[in-house]
Amino acid sequence: MTLAPYHVPDFSPEADEAAIVRGDRFRLTVLTPRIVRAEYDPDGEFEDRPSQVFWHREQPVPEFDVARGDGQLAIETEALRLEYTAEEPFAPSTLSAHVRESGSVWHYGDDDVANMGGTVRTLDRVEGSTDLEPGLLGGDGWTVLEDTDRLVFDDGWVAPRDAHDDYEDIYFFGYGHDYLGALEDFTAVSGDVPMIPRWALGSWWSRYADYSADRHRSLIERFREEELPLSVWVLDMDWHVTDNEYHGGWTGWTWNRDLFPDPEGFVDWLHDVGLKTTLNIHPADGVHPHEAAYPDIAEHVGIDPASGRPVEFDASDPQFLRGYFEHVIDPLEDDGVDFWWIDWQQWDESPEMAGLDPLWALNHLHALDRTRDGRRPFILSRWGGLGGHRYPVGFSGDAYISWGSLSFQPYLTATGSNVDFGWWSHDIGGHFGGSGTPTGFGELYARWLQFGVFSPINRIHTGNIEYIDKRPWTFEPTVRETLSEALRLRHALIPYLYTMARRNHDRGVPLVRPMYYHHPNEELAYHVPQQYYFGDELVVAPHVRERGDGTNLSRQTVWLPDGEWFDFETGRPSRAGLDASYGDLGDVPVYARAGAIVPLDGDPGFGDVDSPETLRVVAFPGADNTVDLYEDDGTSQAYRDGEYATTTIRQSHEPGRVALTVEAASGATEHVPATRDLELCVRGVREDLAVEIDGADGSVAYDTETRAQTIAIPDHDATSRVTVTLSAPDRGLVVPEDPRRDRVRELLRHLEIPARSKARIEEYAAAFIASERADLDWLGDFRERLTGEQARAIVETLVDAGVAHVGNAEQERLLLWNGDGRTDVTYRLSTFERGSIPLAAEGETESGPLPSLKILELDDLGGEDWTLTVEYADAGRVTFDGTGEAQQYDGEIW
Repeated sequence: MTLAPYHVPDFSPEADEAAIVRGDRFRLTVLTPRIVRAEYDPDGEFEDRPSQVFWHREQPVPEFDVARGDGQLAIETEALRLEYTAEEPFAPSTLSAHVRESGSVWHYGDDDVANMGGTVRTLDRVEGSTDLEPGLLGGDGWTVLEDTDRLVFDDGWVAPRDAHDDYEDIYFFGYGHDYLGALEDFTAVSGDVPMIPRWALGSWWSRYADYSADRHRSLIERFREEELPLSVWVLDMDWHVTDNEYHGGWTGWTWNRDLFPDPEGFVDWLHDVGLKTTLNIHPADGVHPHEAAYPDIAEHVGIDPASGRPVEFDASDPQFLRGYFEHVIDPLEDDGVDFWWIDWQQWDESPEMAGLDPLWALNHLHALDRTRDGRRPFILSRWGGLGGHRYPVGFSGDAYISWGSLSFQPYLTATGSNVDFGWWSHDIGGHFGGSGTPTGFGELYARWLQFGVFSPINRIHTGNIEYIDKRPWTFEPTVRETLSEALRLRHALIPYLYTMARRNHDRGVPLVRPMYYHHPNEELAYHVPQQYYFGDELVVAPHVRERGDGTNLSRQTVWLPDGEWFDFETGRPSRAGLDASYGDLGDVPVYARAGAIVPLDGDPGFGDVDSPETLRVVAFPGADNTVDLYEDDGTSQAYRDGEYATTTIRQSHEPGRVALTVEAASGATEHVPATRDLELCVRGVREDLAVEIDGADGSVAYDTETRAQTIAIPDHDATSRVTVTLSAPDRGLVVPEDPRRDRVRELLRHLEIPARSKARIEEYAAAFIASERADLDWLGDFRERLTGEQARAIVETLVDAGVAHVGNAEQERLLLWNGDGRTDVTYRLSTFERGSIPLAAEGETESGPLPSLKILELDDLGGEDWTLTVEYADAGRVTFDGTGEAQQYDGEIW
C-alpha cells in the first residue's frame, strides 16, 4: 500500500536541461546564480528524484557562461566561478570555486571553519548553552551541503539511493555576505516556509499534569476573568490512558475518561471560548490492544486483533504509516484536535531503513496530513534536520529553569534562521529544576515571558513539578503586572507578526534574525548574540540576566547600527553604537528604526486573534517606509491561490514634516473588517505639531509618556484611503531632549546607596550633561558610597564607554568600547602562567584608557588564567576573571 495522495508533496525535482553541464562521469547543474549542484558517478548515473532536502531543482535558468579547454571546465555566474577538472573524482585539486562578493576561494574538502552555526535537535538535558550544528551561512561567504547519503522520494515515500560507492552529490552555495539572498535561494530549491495559522501567534498555555477537564475549565475561566489573552491550550501526555500492561505509558492514543469523561465536548468548549488545542504524543511504542484504535489499525496492517499482537511503530513502512494516520490520528482530529505535539525522544535512525530518522518522518507526514482538509502544514516537534523549515513549528525541548538557559535562547532562536528554521517554540519559564519560590522564580519567569513575547511562538510551559506555578495571579503585584502586560502585548503584536510570517513565506526570511543579516559588513553585528531583528522594523535585546545586587536593575548590552533609533515604548531617541541598557522588571530593550511602521491590534481579547477591529499603527519619524499589512482567513491554504488582502501603510518624511497614509485594502477584502477603528500613532515627536487629517474625521491626542501624537479615526471604511500629516517646519518633529538625564534619575532611584548621595550625584550628572566636554572626577567623591557595579552603571549611562561579557557555548567574548575617547575610564588586562603571578615583565599585561572598540575572545586568553579590570573615574572598578563574569573587588588594581 502507498501513502495517501496528500502525504506526497508536489515536487519539481528535474532541472531544466539548459541549466546542466554534463560529461560521461559528472553533471553540474546551475540552480541559481549562487547555487551549483555537482555530481560525480563513475557509471554516469545521476539522481533526478527529490531528496529529503532538495525538492525543486526545476528553477528559472540563470545566466551563466561555460568555458572548456585542456580538460578543464569553468562555470561563471554573476555570483561565483566554479572550476572543475572534467571527468575526475572530486578532490581539492579538481573542484574549486571563487565567490566574487567575498573574494574567498573554496577547494573541495575545505573545512567550513567560519560557519556561523545552525540549530540543534533538542535542548533536552542541556542546562545553559550548547554547541549548534553547522548552518547554511558562513563568514567566508560559502557553504557546501552534502546530499549524497540522504534518502530520496520514490513512489511517494523515501528510499535509499541505489548508487555507485563513489557517487557524490553536493551543493555549493556561494553568496558572499548576501545572507538574505542565500536563504531565498535555499527555500526556492528546497520548498517554501508555509504560512502558519494566525492563531498560533497568540500565547499558548501548557502544563504537564494530570488535570481533569473541569480543572482545565476553571483555569481557563480565571484567565478570562483576569483579561489575559490566550489562543492555544496544550494538553500534555496525561490526556491519554497511561496505566496498561504493555509498556510504561508514555505512548497512548485513547482519552483518559477518568479525567476527560466527555473529550469531544471539552474540545468543543475550548473552541467555543476561542482556543485551539494540541495533544502531546510519544509514538515510539506503537499501538497496543488496550487502545481504542487497535482493532482497526491491526486489521489494516494484517494482524488479527484477537491475537493481541501489538502494531509496532515502523517509519519505513507505508502500510503502517497510512494506517497510523487513517485509524489513529485522523479520528482524533475529527473529534476536534487541531494539531499535534510530536514528542519523539527515541532513536534517530529507523532499524528498518538505514538513514531514515523517525523524527523527520513524523514531522514530514504529520505536517502534510493536515492538508487533507485544506489546512496548513503545522505541528509542534523537535528539529528533524535540514529542510525542517517546511514543518513549523519547532519544539526546542525540555528547558532547565535557569538564567543560563534563558540567556541562550535568543541566540539559539536567531541562529536557527541560518538553516531557515525560524518558527521556534521554547518552554517559556522552563521545564526542569528551579526552586519555584515566588520571589526567586518571579523575576526569571517575567524575563522569560518578555522574551517569549518577542520570540516566534510564545508557549508558556510547566513541567510536572508541584511547586512550580506560572499562573500570573499567584505572584506579587510587580511580577503579576509584568506578566499580564507581556501577555497583552503579545496579542497586540499579532498583525505585525502575521505580516512578517507572510514575508517569511515569500522570501525565506524568518521573523527573528541575527543582526548580521542586515549589517553583514559591520563587525559588531557578529558579536551581539543576545539581540536580533524582530521582523523588518524592530531590534530586540531582551534582559536575560537577573538584576544586580547594587543596582536592583537588569543590564543588557545593546548595539544599534548607524542611523536614527527610538525606544519602541517611550519614543525616546536612542543613540547608535554600543550601549549598556539598565532596566527594571517592566523594561524590555526594544528599538524601532527611523521610519518604522508597526501595525498592532488596538484591543486584543481572549481567544481573539482575527484581523483587528481596532487597528493601531505605531510609526516613528525620520525616513520613508512602506509596510503591507497582510490578512487572510488565518487557517486554510487558499492564500496560495491569492486569497488574501493587503493594506499598504506608507510613511513619507521630509524635514519638519511626516505623512502617514493607510491605503484602501486590496485583494480578498472579505478578510478585512468592513469598518474598523484606526489609531495612527506617531511616537517620538513633539506635542506642539500641526496635525492634518485627509480622507476621514478624527481626533488628536498627545501622550507624554510615549511622546506620541495619536490620531483616532472611528469606523473607518477599509476600502478608503486616509492620510495624516504632522508638521513643524520651524522647530523639527522630534522631541529635543538628551535622554541621559532621565536615565540617570531612573538609575539612581534603584541604587542601594544613601538618598542624600543620590541627590548630589544627580546634580553633578546634570552639570556633566550640560557641559560640552567634562570630566568624571567628581564621581570619585562618592568612592566610599559606590560599589564597582554601581559606578559602572552611572558611567555607562552618562558616557559611551563600557565593557560586557557576551557569548554562547561556541564562542564567548568580552566587548570593550569607548566611543567618546575618554581617558578616565581605564582597563588593565593581565594573563598568567597557571598558578603564578602576572608576567608584566614579559609583556603579558596591557593597560590604559578603554579602546574605542576591542573584542577579546575568551578562548584566546588562556582558559581561566587572566583578569580584566576596568576602573571608572576612580569611583569603583569591576574585574572579570576567567569565567567571563564580573566580580566586584575593593582592593587596588595590580
